[in-house]
Amino acid sequence: MIHGAVVMVWLVLCAVQDVRQRLLANRLTLGAALLALIYALWTGSTWLGAPAGQGFLAFLLALLLTLPGYALGRLGAGDVKLLAALALASDAEYLLWSFVGATVANGLWILSAPKLIPLMSHGLKKGMGYLVAEPSKKLPFAPFLLVGFAAAWFWIH
Repeated sequence: MIHGAVVMVWLVLCAVQDVRQRLLANRLTLGAALLALIYALWTGSTWLGAPAGQGFLAFLLALLLTLPGYALGRLGAGDVKLLAALALASDAEYLLWSFVGATVANGLWILSAPKLIPLMSHGLKKGMGYLVAEPSKKLPFAPFLLVGFAAAWFWIH
C-alpha cells in the first residue's frame, strides 16, 4: 500500500511539472526508472510487488505504446520515459489500465472543457530576452496518466 502511495506522489510531481513547464525532467523520469530497475534487480520484484520479469515485460509494452505517439509528435520524450518508469515500478496490468485510464481522462477533458483547452495550450519560449507564450501542439500527458494510475490502483488494489 505504501509503495502505491509513493508512486502516486511521484506522478503528482510529474503532473505538476508537466502542466507548469510542459516538460518532464529527466531526474523525475529517468531517476524513477533507475530506482525501479535497481529495486527490481535487487529484490526480484517491482515496487508494486509483481515479479521483476513482469516489470520488464511492462517496460517493453510501454515502449510499444508510446514510441509510435512520439514518432507522430503526439507524445514527448518525457512522456515515453514517464510510462517506461511506471512500467518498471509496476507490471503490465497496472500499465495497461493506467494507459487506458489516461486515454479516457484525456478524451473526457477534450469533450468537457473546450473553453479551457486554449488556456492550457500555451508553453513558454524565450525570445528577445524575455519569455513569450507559444502554443503547444499537445496536452500534458502526466496529469492524465496520474488519473489513469489512480483509477487502476483503486480498482486493482
